[in-house]
Amino acid sequence: MLKFKLRKKILKSREKINKKNIQIDFNEIIKILKKEKINKKIIGGYYPVNFEIDDLLLLKKFEKNKFKISLPVIKKNFQMDFYKWSFSEILKVNKYGIPEPETKNIIYPDILLVPLVAFDKNLNRLGYGGGYYDRLIKKLSKKKNIIKIGLALSIQEIDKVPINVYDQKLDYIVTNKYIVK
Repeated sequence: MLKFKLRKKILKSREKINKKNIQIDFNEIIKILKKEKINKKIIGGYYPVNFEIDDLLLLKKFEKNKFKISLPVIKKNFQMDFYKWSFSEILKVNKYGIPEPETKNIIYPDILLVPLVAFDKNLNRLGYGGGYYDRLIKKLSKKKNIIKIGLALSIQEIDKVPINVYDQKLDYIVTNKYIVK
């Protein structure tokens, strides 16, 4: 119940603020990747909905810099996978109204850009409640070392995100004003 109330309150605040389409600085994410010495270049992004931080400009810059881009495709049983995608390719809209790539090539990102509803200084993330990203992060972490970067507005920070055993921490949270690491 606490998570539900938090989501509702923060989503309302985020909508009011991000109608201005506030962006994240691409250079801040590049600094993180240099610090982490990332040599593989597969980025997992998302198609922004519900006033989430728009990562499409970031993904365009990554694609221009020879990174492979991927977006999630939602599957049955609260699962999702990432599929290779390029800005030259058409997207289809899923049953939740979110554009997804045509499913062709599953790809496992090295860097995962993650939307969120709320976060705290301990790198905990509150999502929409389906656990899609938590399941995905757990699955991907068994296959390879991935860098998980949450994208948010600074107003989405709360004192403490209520967590359970299934919740997966992020490595960084990049906001429009600061970085949590």
